[in-house]
Amino acid sequence: MRTTLLISTYNWPEALELVLLSVEKQTLKPDELIIADDGSGKETRDLIDKFKKQSTIKVSHIWHEDQGFQKSIILNKAIAQSKGDYIIQSDGDCILHPDFVKDHLRLAKNNAYLYGSRVSIKKSYLKELFETKALKFNLFSKGIKKRTRTLRIPLFSMLYHSKKELSKKMRGCNVSYWKKDFISINGYNEDMTGWGREDSELIIRMMNHGCKGKRIRYSGIVYHIWHQSVSKNSLNKNDIIQQKAIDKNIKRCTNGVDKYF
Repeated sequence: MRTTLLISTYNWPEALELVLLSVEKQTLKPDELIIADDGSGKETRDLIDKFKKQSTIKVSHIWHEDQGFQKSIILNKAIAQSKGDYIIQSDGDCILHPDFVKDHLRLAKNNAYLYGSRVSIKKSYLKELFETKALKFNLFSKGIKKRTRTLRIPLFSMLYHSKKELSKKMRGCNVSYWKKDFISINGYNEDMTGWGREDSELIIRMMNHGCKGKRIRYSGIVYHIWHQSVSKNSLNKNDIIQQKAIDKNIKRCTNGVDKYF
């Protein structure tokens, strides 16, 4: 199968540079890397153009004009142009463990999505992080918290089983799924603008369609770089949309990815 690694970003080239460096260090490379850019400026574009020239991976930069937080829209546009059968998704503020792609592919199974853990990189470590361009962390590394999540023990990952319930530990910065399952529910719901719930609402509809979720603890690790919280003004509106998907067992959204095919 062909694999697409999808990274979303917005106007933080310092963090994105480390993420891209970690992509290049993957022990198993994806067939393509797509950067879904929610309206970043020239500095981000220049960084990506430079990476394209140096990378051993096929890289696509999908961009639209900055009109506020429209992550659902740019992710739909990106996935519509993807060539992979399997989508592995993270964010432009999450450094990938070298075996991140390998772990997601090793544990992929039909009618299921996977979600992994994230280690937190602390605010106090950011200056050193960007100066040294640190990419590797372990249980004893400075500048991190949630340290046990650094442990990669593939055998332990097998102890976790697929479930029908949405886990509070599921994050869009560390998730993977089959593209056919994404298309069957019409992708992200573009009625959801502003921060919050766009990833979990997608997964709820995917579960309503018959997919189960499998946590891949001790595998598929990312290191999340601290940043200021974004505005949560749209959270109540998005909560209502998500609850409707739960209450009405909605499988397919109306305002979704199909418009880009």
